[in-house]
Parts: sequence; structure tokens; C-alpha cells
Amino acid sequence: MPVVDDKTIDFETIELLFFAYRDFVSDPDAILAKIGYGRAHHRVVYFVSRRPGMTVADLLAILQITKQSLARVLKELIDSGYIRQMAGPADRRQRRLYPTLAGRELALALSEPQSRRLEGALEGFTPEMRQTVRRFLEGMSKPCDTLTTSTAGAE
Repeated sequence: MPVVDDKTIDFETIELLFFAYRDFVSDPDAILAKIGYGRAHHRVVYFVSRRPGMTVADLLAILQITKQSLARVLKELIDSGYIRQMAGPADRRQRRLYPTLAGRELALALSEPQSRRLEGALEGFTPEMRQTVRRFLEGMSKPCDTLTTSTAGAE
């Protein structure tokens, strides 16, 4: 493992991101707990609602999880009536995912407190400042070459 100079680490921003994420997911977590679901269910319902008709393969690529992990969560959501799975129009083996009305309502109920939290945090920001925040978040979600090289031996 390489030696890291702790003076080069931005601990303050790391902590702010940690606390922001913790609080950002807390409201949906509370809603999900009442119906016996967790964050994996939230992610599936969210993306299927945002992109109706997406394939299972598309969802796997977005979530970057294994088929086995998705299969359990997806089955629960289908069995509970939140997600509908249909064969593709051209390729019957293809599985396309759609939210049911209950699934769409759940996705909106989970996103609403998050949207309020974002709006509160961005209050008073100009459109340019909001765009800067989006660019920052997009940058955070891109692969980091130094991350893969510095943690390769840690597993």
C-alpha cells in the first residue's frame, strides 16, 4: 500500500460529502423501512421510473451490481406490484422494465423529500452556480484513475 501524506487529503470536503449523503438518503430510508425495503429497492424504483422500458441489462450497467443482487430486489418489487417486466417487442428474450402506478408513486414519494433538501441547499444560487454544482457532481461520478491504482492491492 502506498504511503499517503495526510496533508494532501481534503478531510473537510470528504466529511461534508459523507454527511450530505447520510442526510440525503435518510428521508427515503425511513419511507422504505416502513414497507420493508432498503436502498437497493430505492435505486431500482428510481431508475425504472425515470427510464420506463429500460432493459435489465441497462439497469445492471447503471447500478453496477451483479445479476444475482438485482434479481432478488427486482423480484420483490415485481411481486409487490411496483415494477412490471415485459418481453421486448423485437426480441422476446429481452426483459423491459416499467413502473406500475404504485411504483411511480413510490418513486415520487422517495424523491420528493430529496428534492426539497436539494432546493433548500441551493436556495439563493444563481443558475450558473447550480450548473457548477451539477458539474462537480458529474465529475465525482466519473472513474478516478488514481483511485483504482491506489486501492488495487488493498483487497
